[in-house]
Amino acid sequence: MAYLQPADYPNYGLPAATTADWITGATALINSYCRRADLNVTEYTERIRMMRDAQTVRLSYLPLAPMGAATSPLVSVQGRYARPRRGELAGYPLYDIAWAFSLPGQWVAVDVDTVDFDPLGGELTLPMNLFGIAFNELSVTYTAGLSTIGDDVKTACAQIVRNAQATPALNASHSRVDTMQLQYFSSSLLDDTVKQWLRPYVASKVG
Repeated sequence: MAYLQPADYPNYGLPAATTADWITGATALINSYCRRADLNVTEYTERIRMMRDAQTVRLSYLPLAPMGAATSPLVSVQGRYARPRRGELAGYPLYDIAWAFSLPGQWVAVDVDTVDFDPLGGELTLPMNLFGIAFNELSVTYTAGLSTIGDDVKTACAQIVRNAQATPALNASHSRVDTMQLQYFSSSLLDDTVKQWLRPYVASKVG
């Protein structure tokens, strides 16, 4: 969905006659820069390899936000004792205990109510299990995004449109902005100010 509606154009410095293709193109460029399909609340699934002895992980898409009538952004969390990487077993016999009481590689459901999370930072903290050791791989399904598109994203969208309209090569032939042109001119359309507005929504550890 486009991040600016016709009723928003005057509030963000765009002429009322601005056509929808400019807004659609700017929205697509924002999504590409943020490395996500949409900034609205969307469901994601990540498999994350954990560091030895770690109980925390950081998710890629922010901010964490529940979808619809849900009260938590965490849909499901599963953990397992994956085959250890080189050097992880040395001096760490508790892995032998974990493997003795569960099949290696078997996923175990973690109660999402026992997982602490930071909505803005995307950090999850898992409870310690029965044996006092942490999983070394997680599969997390969660929802993240903006329930309401804020002024920062709307202003960035409007600024991209103004930058595109001010670029002579884009105005030379037609007012329509196609994907190829947006990709080619992305470095100039996404100026430093626009990047600053969008920085909180850029996915980490992805792409």
